[in-house]
Amino acid sequence: MIVTPLASATVSRACVLLSLFAGVLASTGARAAESDAPRRPNIVVIVSDDHGYGDIGVHGCRDIPTPNIDSLAKNGVRCSNGYVSGPYCSPTRAGLMTGRYQQRFGHEFNPGPAAEANQEHGLSLDETTLPQRLKEAGYKTGMVGKWHLGYAERFHPMKRGFDEFFGFLGGAHPYFNAPRSNDPILRGTKPIEKYDYLTDSFGSEAVAFIERHQKEPFFLYLPFNAVHGPMNGAERYMNRFEQIADEKRRTYATMLTAMDDAIGAVLAKIREAGIEDDTLIFFFSDNGGPEPVNASDNGPLRGVKATTWEGGIRVPFLVQWKGTLPAGKVFDHPVIQLDIQPTALAAAGIEIKSDWKLDGVNLLPHFTGRRDSPPHDALFWRFGAQWAIRSGDWKLVATRDSGGERQPLRRGKPDLAGGLLFNLRDDVGEQHDLAEKQPERVKELQAAWLKWNGELKEPAWGGPAQAAAKKKKKTGTDR
Repeated sequence: MIVTPLASATVSRACVLLSLFAGVLASTGARAAESDAPRRPNIVVIVSDDHGYGDIGVHGCRDIPTPNIDSLAKNGVRCSNGYVSGPYCSPTRAGLMTGRYQQRFGHEFNPGPAAEANQEHGLSLDETTLPQRLKEAGYKTGMVGKWHLGYAERFHPMKRGFDEFFGFLGGAHPYFNAPRSNDPILRGTKPIEKYDYLTDSFGSEAVAFIERHQKEPFFLYLPFNAVHGPMNGAERYMNRFEQIADEKRRTYATMLTAMDDAIGAVLAKIREAGIEDDTLIFFFSDNGGPEPVNASDNGPLRGVKATTWEGGIRVPFLVQWKGTLPAGKVFDHPVIQLDIQPTALAAAGIEIKSDWKLDGVNLLPHFTGRRDSPPHDALFWRFGAQWAIRSGDWKLVATRDSGGERQPLRRGKPDLAGGLLFNLRDDVGEQHDLAEKQPERVKELQAAWLKWNGELKEPAWGGPAQAAAKKKKKTGTDR
């Protein structure tokens, strides 16, 4: 067949049109496939501060209603044996951010107040944080609240994976509008002049973050400083708690209620935005309550903040993901805040690499029943001379007597002599030491703890190292 120039041109134009049409179909198909792909879930991590184990309704609290916190248990999973890896504020946050026992990189104690001497203290730059991993995967990342992982610029939240930050860098802050030159409330890196009752401000800033980013996957880290001191009560709630005779407990009740209301506003915003089924929410406290200090209540647990008794390390621990996790489930196997990173990464579809050396595990298959084994063979603690290990129902512990946060800690390295053995299923209050009756179990737990302890670093600051440094400086032996 002879093809004329006109016919050739016609064929060429037809080919171009077919090519363009095919391209449009392919593009449309790709967009349709993309729109049909399941949305990656939003991740919200809410942390309370110095919050007693017994101070939520689902744990038996009767004098302070916590309906919004309780709703997370009603609509999700309540971990009755939820733990944190340190009985103190900053160590727990370091473990949360990294998914690793913080003692592995020397973050065993608080970094101290915002002083020039503490500019070297902060979350190790060798560690990769949860927001860094989520941001790399395309998440919008924001933090509202208390940081407590370093004051220097290189430790700032926006240097550690957060796109946005509203809060303060230290360990405690007044709740009323009282600007502090050494630890101001920051928006990004700039101090702000005025703020509302601080818990209210944190709640409204969290709601605003969700409003801005509701159409894209986001990670919101919301660590309240409530109910940590100073004991600045929310005045509008005082009349509600007139029946509480203890003035400190009454103030604590107003602070806890303000936080519960702020959490309620966040949950309401998530519902209003139509993303409740697309949002995985964690709630826990950074350590047990320091009962004599803020009138918190650790319920049936022995001990307080800064001890390795259950009252220092077992905390309220709730997880909600509507439509994915069962509602109203009580999960009794021990879990720990180190599990939040691998669980969030798995939910986001991010591959967890072995060289990250995470100590936490993905809890989703355990919560949904796809896996019925306990998430952990054992959990471990070291806080100066205090230590503990829990394996199954058994706990071996060495710690000081509970007597309040201000009681001085023993100095020196952990000594395995004198560990107390408890069966927590039968004795959650740690009252009946079984060490003499079960010497072989004591040896087994000691050996497991020693193996773990051999993998850790010395504290980078605080504890025995700090005490020795101060002594050298005082005596001049460091010259």
